[in-house]
Amino acid sequence: MNRIISYRVSEEENNLELLSFLKKKGLSHQIIVGLKKTPQGITVNDVWAYVSMKLHTNDTVKLFIKEEEKSNTYPPIPFEPDVIYEDEDLLVLNKPANMPIHPSINNYDNTLANGLMYYYQTKTSPFVFRCINRLDKNTTGLTIIAKNPLSAAILARDMKERAIKRTYYAIVCGAPPECGTINAPIGRMEDSLITRKVDFEQGKPAITHYKLIEKGEKYSLIQLVLESGRTHQIRVHMSHIGHPLPGDFIYHPDFTHIDRQPLHAGELSFLHPITKKPLHLTAPLPQDMKQLLTLN
Repeated sequence: MNRIISYRVSEEENNLELLSFLKKKGLSHQIIVGLKKTPQGITVNDVWAYVSMKLHTNDTVKLFIKEEEKSNTYPPIPFEPDVIYEDEDLLVLNKPANMPIHPSINNYDNTLANGLMYYYQTKTSPFVFRCINRLDKNTTGLTIIAKNPLSAAILARDMKERAIKRTYYAIVCGAPPECGTINAPIGRMEDSLITRKVDFEQGKPAITHYKLIEKGEKYSLIQLVLESGRTHQIRVHMSHIGHPLPGDFIYHPDFTHIDRQPLHAGELSFLHPITKKPLHLTAPLPQDMKQLLTLN
């Protein structure tokens, strides 16, 4: 999506070279090169500027981010997202269950990518699908979509540096302790591309903190924060300590009361990639998870 971003040079940034200023704002080398090739891509006080020029207090730096291509490989499929937050730079939505992020084998069009192509096809300039935090097909909750290359680059960096704080909620079998930390490395199961297991010899470090929110004889609601981001980490760790998620087709395929793993990305805290405004977003527990708790 096309975007014009404006910055005001502060006293502390007086006499700073434009290139250094842009890097300080989080622009990658690739984005700066693209802006330099775009007519009026980088201006200072509305004059097309070289990145070697010196800036002065109260100068206005503008960036023109032009989107010329769209995600043509994703055919649009009717979809109305549950939008939690949206502005010119990002979209945060509450992803439903039974919806993969990207098309794959046996899931060619029932994906978030297809749905957002439909949602934006008549609303904006060409839309490129850029998902920042990817959830499993049957995991619900907050998902961040970047709406231009700059916000995508900054948010991806923040994800890598774990500056985006994520809180999950899960319903597990039985009643775990009031709180705990699971420090158990996770590796791939032999002869499987999908299944993971706790592997103290060859697994990668994985740490999960959890807190009991609602205790029940049959099912309990817990809150989880991860120090690492291993594939299926919550599902593997909770199964490892004897409190698996029901309805988990890999690690605990008990579909008596629910047909998916009851796992929900319920909270996100991070700085807006452009304005640096703190954001704290929440999504309510889905109905099928609430229903499980009534069975105790």
